[in-house]
Amino acid sequence: MGLFKAECGVCNGEAGMTRLKLKKSKAWICSDCLKKAGGIMVVDVGKATVEDVQAILQEKADRIGNDPMSTAEGMYNYCKEHNFGKGFNEKQSLKHFTVLQDNLLKGEKVLMTYIGLNDFQSATKHDNNYAYAITSKRIIYGQKKVAGANFKAVEHGKINDISFETGVLFGTLKIDTPYEKIKVGLDKGSATHINNKIHEVLSELKGESMPVKETQQQVAAALSPADEIKKYKELLDMDAITQEEFDMKKKELLGL
Repeated sequence: MGLFKAECGVCNGEAGMTRLKLKKSKAWICSDCLKKAGGIMVVDVGKATVEDVQAILQEKADRIGNDPMSTAEGMYNYCKEHNFGKGFNEKQSLKHFTVLQDNLLKGEKVLMTYIGLNDFQSATKHDNNYAYAITSKRIIYGQKKVAGANFKAVEHGKINDISFETGVLFGTLKIDTPYEKIKVGLDKGSATHINNKIHEVLSELKGESMPVKETQQQVAAALSPADEIKKYKELLDMDAITQEEFDMKKKELLGL
């Protein structure tokens, strides 16, 4: 090969000028393979081998083959196809959906996705774009930050109500839970469609499962005070409740 040409050790194609070196394998990786594998946030070029990258790509290919919505790309494509939000740009939106992808539970299926402005108060007061997904188990939402990420989840049984209102430029989706009211700003052009789809998906889920009240009663009957305290401790660790709320519930369960 010429001075500026090299072969990608992962795909065996031309590595290109933006190639990087997989130092452990002493091989090049092209920018396309690196991007497909998740970028330098996933692939540590100083430690990863060609086989490591190929394994990542194969795992992603297997997941896409079984369920495209289990990947960040699949979730984002759903948004684009249904006009459920595009975010600031594709690169940033994919990062947000990667947060959701990385926090999916075993056996959890993504049913719909959308992008909106989290903690929406007004057009100038909000927490910027988050990726949202309605799954078979929860509503999950996340945002990739410069350092770290934000991720939250609400089980379907914890949702008290979902309301919706439209404004001049935005529609506001309000999800009421025992711990907080999630407010999401949506583009007015797609807000109504997103709201309708959310209710449609949740209604279908209720039809497939036991009534929420009955399920909660059965769970409550089966749990001991120690189990209940453990459950609330998990909520505390997730920042879903405050320390004060946890302490009050603990005293109540222990009869103090």
